[in-house]
Amino acid sequence: MSQGSMALEGVKVLDLTHHIAGPWCTKLMADFGADVLKVERPEGDPARRMAPFYHDEIDAGKSLLFFYLNTNKRGMTLNLKSKLGREALLKLAQGSDVLVENFSPRVMPSLGLDYDTLRELNPSLVFVSISNFGQTGPYRDYRATDIVEYALGGLMYIFGHYDREPLKHALHQAQFKAGTNAASAALMALYHQRFTGQGQQVDVSIQESVAAGLRDVVNNYTYFGAVRRRQPNHSGDLTRIRATADGHILPNPGISAGFNWQTLVDFLDLPELADEKFTTPSARLANAEELGRILDDYFSTQDKSDMFFAAHQQRFIYGIVQSPEEVLSDPQFQARGYFVDIEHPEVGPIKCPGPPFLMGETPWQARNPAPALGQHTQEVLCQELGYSESDLPGLRATEVI
Repeated sequence: MSQGSMALEGVKVLDLTHHIAGPWCTKLMADFGADVLKVERPEGDPARRMAPFYHDEIDAGKSLLFFYLNTNKRGMTLNLKSKLGREALLKLAQGSDVLVENFSPRVMPSLGLDYDTLRELNPSLVFVSISNFGQTGPYRDYRATDIVEYALGGLMYIFGHYDREPLKHALHQAQFKAGTNAASAALMALYHQRFTGQGQQVDVSIQESVAAGLRDVVNNYTYFGAVRRRQPNHSGDLTRIRATADGHILPNPGISAGFNWQTLVDFLDLPELADEKFTTPSARLANAEELGRILDDYFSTQDKSDMFFAAHQQRFIYGIVQSPEEVLSDPQFQARGYFVDIEHPEVGPIKCPGPPFLMGETPWQARNPAPALGQHTQEVLCQELGYSESDLPGLRATEVI
């Protein structure tokens, strides 16, 4: 496979994004061959100062989050609040296929860089906007964090135990979901652009990206008036996470119509579970505490990996809770070559997640590390926009770059 054989080769993306959702969107395109130019404010994307840092050394050049989200991109700095910075941006937009931004909805219009303005210069431009609540609506200008998006998106209502407060997934899942949606939408709009020559604005709401995960919850309420609540977690729940001798396991015998309880009794080699106190769902609920004690005692003596492989021989739906070390050594990931080393310019190779999906003819490639702040500013200004090297000191002095 040649280095140039990539799905998005020749697509030019102007990346005005920061933090997580926008950079993830543009990373997906960059990793499949798009020429993504990341434009940062002169002080840099705030994600450069976000944890985790390599060896916990707090340094803008060692943010592992920034490094991961910005591989395969070029990078330059521009102060879009300055006249010269905006003029340079307008020139860049004229030659781009896609522009992605994740500012608050009021920012781009206030800079004179809104879609209507850029469309006049480049009618074929696909202009992707990612924001907390979208470009319209009463919440349009509200600020939010990942947990706020979960709460207002409705997904948090069904997570956790019903007798405790709601929970959300760890880390920045709403941001990544919105970034994935934005990349998908950008490519759909690009497909339309290739056939018609027409660009368009794509409006991605992080709240709506979270709400998309509700699916049957909304349908049940719409059609039946049923409200799904957080589930109980009584000790006899057969799918409850159990402690093992070496960690935790998620046992799930996959009970459904036609399931034979004796199959589970034989698999666990627990003849006491053949008692009529446990053979029916209603009996198991009535004797949940006793059932839970039996299961807890049993699993606490087991090796989680041995249980996992044995359970899948029975077609049970078991899982094991893996530490980061165990994830990296997982045979399934290793067989598919999922985790890859990407060379960090300051600290050497960094182990990173690989392709989000596999393409047989135009694969994902880790070609370049994330750019240093302003790494390609001179290249872009002088080779692409016609500035001379003698212009650069003045642009730096006036904080345009």
